[in-house]
Amino acid sequence: MAERPEPRFGADGLVCAVAQDAGSGAVLMVAWMDREAWERTLADGYATFFSRSRGRLWRKGETSGNV
Repeated sequence: MAERPEPRFGADGLVCAVAQDAGSGAVLMVAWMDREAWERTLADGYATFFSRSRGRLWRKGETSGNV
């Protein structure tokens, strides 16, 4: 298995994350990740993001149910 490259986090500690449809490649959403969000995503397989406005981690659909 090829080694996964490390994201280049910016000076603010964030990296832009793009979620795409695996089949078509269509962009589904764009969000931010900090190192903790990145590590949680790798650990459990569920995309975790960082909300700049709320200053906390979140998962798509956690309140709306729209996953």
